[in-house]
Amino acid sequence: MSEDQNESCAELRKVSHVTLYSPESGIAPPAAQADSDEHLVTLWLHGRPNETQRAYRREVDRAVKYLNKPLRSVTLSDVQGFADSLAEADLKPASIHRALSAVKSLFAFGFRIGYFPFDVAGPLQVPGFRDQLAERILSEAEVLRINSLEPNPRNRAILLTLYAGGFRVSEICSLKWRHLHERTDGGQITVFGKGDKTRSVLIPPSVWQALQILQNDAHPDAPVFRSRKRGHLDESQVWRIVVKAAERAGINKDVSCHWFRHAHASHALDRGCPIHLVQQTLGHSSVATTGKYLHARPSDSSGNYLPF
Repeated sequence: MSEDQNESCAELRKVSHVTLYSPESGIAPPAAQADSDEHLVTLWLHGRPNETQRAYRREVDRAVKYLNKPLRSVTLSDVQGFADSLAEADLKPASIHRALSAVKSLFAFGFRIGYFPFDVAGPLQVPGFRDQLAERILSEAEVLRINSLEPNPRNRAILLTLYAGGFRVSEICSLKWRHLHERTDGGQITVFGKGDKTRSVLIPPSVWQALQILQNDAHPDAPVFRSRKRGHLDESQVWRIVVKAAERAGINKDVSCHWFRHAHASHALDRGCPIHLVQQTLGHSSVATTGKYLHARPSDSSGNYLPF
């Protein structure tokens, strides 16, 4: 759809709204869907995964602090000023993209439910950014070195599970022993992941054995990865375990928990695993998401067919 068509549709919506809900029509205006800025944000975040809610909330809080006025009073100029402030703060392009995308999404949502008379952030241009996925994929040798040098049995089991299952850190932190089931060859872990989706992932024997060392006589509802207080490990604690393990292995990169998920996808595809199986294992909603790993580390290139 062209810009002219978009503008025409927007004008049509405004005209229709005025005509339909004018006092002369005798039709009552629609009930307000949100009665405050905070209520609007709550409605906007509703139903999203907890991790997504936390990330979006941080971005919106940053914008609200900068704007320093009721959202209904915000203008396009205000939003553009916020965008400029992010650029001046020397944030990474990906961080700027995420922040502005969240703000645009909020204002678009508010417009759709009638909280705003129009979408002031709609015309805002969100800058693109260089995809750095290829830089965040550990080699097989690096993963093996990280795992082999970890002396703590619990921490080693965490590292192995992150890689073997391609799990998100939130998924392994919430694991209980009743989510693990033995199979003829290894085991199976069932997680409740992003988008409220449940998936079961097969675990190879070597990783399954590392997990069984931790179980002992634990209750089925006990956490698989326990903290010192015998509760579930916090995500931040797992992040520290990963960072320390990478440092111990001499890997001078900003390794995070999610890098093991990237490595799982990339290494599986490199070894010939069907892309739909990787998609199913990682819980991607679209095979296009999984396909990004093929582009990040291609196995072939048309340049190889040129007459050099």
